Amino acid sequence: MKLLKHICILLLACTTSFTFAQDEDTVQFQAKVSKKKLGLNERLRVDFQMNKDGDNFVPPSFSDFIVVGGPNQSVSNSWNGKTRRFTKIYSYFLAPKQMGTFSINQAKIEIDGQEYKTSPISITVTKAIQKPEDPNDPDYILQEHIHLVAEVSNTNPYLNQPISVVYKLYVSPTVGISNYREIQSPVYNGFWSQSMDDQRIKAQNGTYKGEDYRFVTLRKTVLYPQKTGKLVLEPLSLDLTIDVPTNRRDIFGNRIMTQAHRTITANVRTINVKPLPEEGKPDNFTGAVGDFVFNLSTTKNSLNATESLQAKIEVSGQGNLKLFELPKLTTPSTLEVYEPEHQENVRTNMAGMQGKISDLYTIVPQYKGKFPIPSVSFSYFDLKTETYKQITSDEIVINVLEGPVYAEADNKLPVSSNGKQPVVLNENQFAFIKTDSDFTAIQNDTFLNSTVFWTSLLGPLLAIPLALFYRRKREERFADVTGNKKRKADKLAKKYLSEAKKALGKKEAFYVALEKALHNYLKGRLNIETSDLSKEKIANLLSERQVDNQVILAFEAILENCELARYTPITNVTMQQDYDKAATTINLIDKQIK
Repeated sequence: MKLLKHICILLLACTTSFTFAQDEDTVQFQAKVSKKKLGLNERLRVDFQMNKDGDNFVPPSFSDFIVVGGPNQSVSNSWNGKTRRFTKIYSYFLAPKQMGTFSINQAKIEIDGQEYKTSPISITVTKAIQKPEDPNDPDYILQEHIHLVAEVSNTNPYLNQPISVVYKLYVSPTVGISNYREIQSPVYNGFWSQSMDDQRIKAQNGTYKGEDYRFVTLRKTVLYPQKTGKLVLEPLSLDLTIDVPTNRRDIFGNRIMTQAHRTITANVRTINVKPLPEEGKPDNFTGAVGDFVFNLSTTKNSLNATESLQAKIEVSGQGNLKLFELPKLTTPSTLEVYEPEHQENVRTNMAGMQGKISDLYTIVPQYKGKFPIPSVSFSYFDLKTETYKQITSDEIVINVLEGPVYAEADNKLPVSSNGKQPVVLNENQFAFIKTDSDFTAIQNDTFLNSTVFWTSLLGPLLAIPLALFYRRKREERFADVTGNKKRKADKLAKKYLSEAKKALGKKEAFYVALEKALHNYLKGRLNIETSDLSKEKIANLLSERQVDNQVILAFEAILENCELARYTPITNVTMQQDYDKAATTINLIDKQIK
């Protein structure tokens, strides 16, 4: 009987464990309300809760209510030692428009590729209820007196038109906040972004919905949309420490305060990006949007053959200066033209990019004569007039005064964009190859007692202690986990740097290999895992290891270039510059790190 009892208990435990595991794997998506019956002057909280993360959340229309707050998003992860519990909630605060019985309709979401819906909930709204609000309730304080707002300068921009997003935290003067902590950073998928954050957080006086508030500006970012259609700005979320008054007082009669933690999330903003018009788009348009000035100039117009001059193609003004390519320079083939040096002098503020970019070509004429550099055209989309504009430079004639004479007439010179010249071989190009030899016979010495004899005899005996020493060092090397990680990371960094060099000219493959090289190098030098490779932690760790701040900034700039390369046009010159910067920066970190 006892054995049978133990078997039954064991089966019951297994069944319960299996059922619990099934419940954990089952997707749950449900709607919950704070109350199903409320007065006309009350507010209703609606939570849409899921136990697995999903995409494309679609809330109901709430046509019978006024949305006074939300959507606020909260995520929690917990671990009970055996299983992981995940909860994600979208919260809305609603105010009824009139009395009656209304329905909170279905919400929808996609989880693991399958669509899930909540069940409708019936809500009864009665006449206004006379009841005092609890001003000391943390939820009431958060709902009524604290607001996290995302202010967007333009929600309907053109492709590559700059917009700004500013996150502000508004707090009523009657409420105190001891501290805040960012738990979810904004995500700008589909945008080129430049942070304009000010490290000094300063409280200011202002108004929110007509009432006096204090506010702080938490984040300021300039965005350039890189895709058309509806793009969602994933919101900022904060964990707030709120000072809540209690009914107790100290010995001096002052009310004792307590603290409560609450999560607040900014409103989700959707940006509807318009495509640039097709009507009137020039064939040479490369994506420039803004207000620009274009110029082609040379350092000199008269020189001798084999002397050099510089030709500069420059665009200046306000717009997406870092996000388009400059037109190429074409020249006669008798002018030897080197790859251009790309230069940028661009500053970014809340209005967008301003400054100038240029390509500097070095030109070396080979023959005497007059050689024209054809005019160059540059086109851009003007946001003020919402039309395309094209600027064409004047033709520049290079007068070569002294040098060999070209066989063809000046006006029939072939035009080339690469400036490559045929190689002229000298008749003495190859030296005479000697065919006679001065070999001498080897002396016929006796092998016995020779150096080779004793080396062959004693060499294996001497090799035994060397082998034992090598084996001990090899075991010590295998036991050095940190050192092995560093050596492996250095090897991978060299491998990916080599792959990046081979992929020059292929944007995506180049920047993937370059980013892998930088990450593997850091993993070995700083002894951190890939999951810890955030910009803030990298900067802190390098600073702690006494790496110069300028080198840290250069390293972060290279990582940022690897991220931006997915959304921006990149030239071969820029890729070569990024490769050289990466190799130089790694070398500097190796020299400075302690």
